[in-house]
Amino acid sequence: MSLLINIDVSDLADAQRFYADALGLRPGRRLGDAQEMLGAEVPIYLLLREEGSEPFPHAPSVRTFGPHWTPVHLDFSVPDIKAATRTAEAAGARREGHITDHAWGKLALLRDPFGNGFCLIEFSAAGYDAVG
Repeated sequence: MSLLINIDVSDLADAQRFYADALGLRPGRRLGDAQEMLGAEVPIYLLLREEGSEPFPHAPSVRTFGPHWTPVHLDFSVPDIKAATRTAEAAGARREGHITDHAWGKLALLRDPFGNGFCLIEFSAAGYDAVG
């Protein structure tokens, strides 16, 4: 089985620039209204979608690109969370609070310019095994 990640955005050029500058991803194929971004362990596809459009017919709500967090979101593991957070913010990410410390490492909550929440994680030496 393969995993693909899709992120709805309202502007492909801005999204490509953000994900390249903020996270070091690089553009792959352009597939109509989608831009493949490479450099993570799985391909990420930026999908051009109009704000206010339905995600599927008769959906209970429409797409919005204001700040939002979904139960499923992306976590990017980074070696230096302070540097990665500064880089993401310089590219247009908004941080939600301070970087927090946990037994398993450090966590920064951010959102992209399209409102999509994501996390940066710097694991401690034990990582998630420290939770056990």
